[in-house]
Amino acid sequence: MNFDFLKPVSNDVLAQNELIAEQALGKKIKIHSQENGIPDLEDVKIAIIGVQENRNDVNYSGNTINFDAIRKAVYTLFPGNWHTVIADIGDIVPGNTVEDTYFAIRTLITALLEKSIIPVILGGSQDLTYVNYRAYDNIMPMINIVNVDPNFDLGDANLPIKNNSYVGKIIIEEPYNLFNYATIGYQTYFNSQEEIDLIDKLYFDAYRLGEVSGNVNSVEPLMRDANIVSIDLKSVKASEVSENQKYSPNGLTGNEICAISRYAGISNKVTSFGIYEYCNTPKDTVTAMLIAQMIWYFVEGVNCRVKDDQFLNESNYQKYNLLIEDEELIFYKSLKTGRWWIEIPFSPNVNNKLKKHTLLPCEHNDYLRALKGNIPERWYKAYKKNSF
Repeated sequence: MNFDFLKPVSNDVLAQNELIAEQALGKKIKIHSQENGIPDLEDVKIAIIGVQENRNDVNYSGNTINFDAIRKAVYTLFPGNWHTVIADIGDIVPGNTVEDTYFAIRTLITALLEKSIIPVILGGSQDLTYVNYRAYDNIMPMINIVNVDPNFDLGDANLPIKNNSYVGKIIIEEPYNLFNYATIGYQTYFNSQEEIDLIDKLYFDAYRLGEVSGNVNSVEPLMRDANIVSIDLKSVKASEVSENQKYSPNGLTGNEICAISRYAGISNKVTSFGIYEYCNTPKDTVTAMLIAQMIWYFVEGVNCRVKDDQFLNESNYQKYNLLIEDEELIFYKSLKTGRWWIEIPFSPNVNNKLKKHTLLPCEHNDYLRALKGNIPERWYKAYKKNSF
């Protein structure tokens, strides 16, 4: 690949990398250096990219972003029993305009997706998620986005894009490729009632912080159906990060955000993973190490992926048919992993793009509740979206 806009990993990071243990990740990752250029990506499965763009942050004050502390932390970690090849291809530096940076990001992510390489994006303001989404325009017909965030980031889509309004742009701008948007860990007092009502009206999924805390496995089906996962570091509680990164006394714990990252990795559908709103400060080792561990758990998840969503062979699954009121609910259970899905009836008179979304990941509890006559809420929302 020839991407002149990519800045190599700094010599400071490479110098530390010479001193770490031979078994550490830094000795096994393919690294874009000034001396050797961008590494061969032929056998690479995951590519780490830094994006130093934050000019569309509503609180932008001219500060620049540096990912050296994160890289140093990632490189010192020890890999699991992994078979995945990882590359660190450096940073995209801010262009003359934000649009220039957007073009570079979209070009790079599209190229990686075409080579079946999963980009792990470090940001930068979270409006970069919009560009990540647009990189799929010619790759996939419909996209599911999961956003781990205390805010919905809908904003006013009629105004220029910002990190608190990019989701509104995704929803209203052509081409319309968004099938589902889900927010994990939103905090009600940070969102207007109008935004909450709109999320409900559009049949999008929204999990309050209280629903996720202590029950983080409830988000696994959402991740299983996601293509893009975007994490806002403001979703992490203040006590878990360093001073400059603090946002709210309430939020996800370090354990929970790492578990969510692992669920994203395990998902067979997730093809890009981004961590945004990083505010680096000198000697900020805590936040950098948390992000490094999130990346570690995501890679661990990718290495644990199992193809269990193929239902052509009846010996691979069990099928359960339930009749609730006038609706027939059809559940599938993988005999390989024990994971569950529910079938969404296909409406022939609506957009054919939705044919790929006839199976919706769910929990065993959804089946148990259905036995008692309760239709799963996510099934209802997906069915309504599929009926537009």
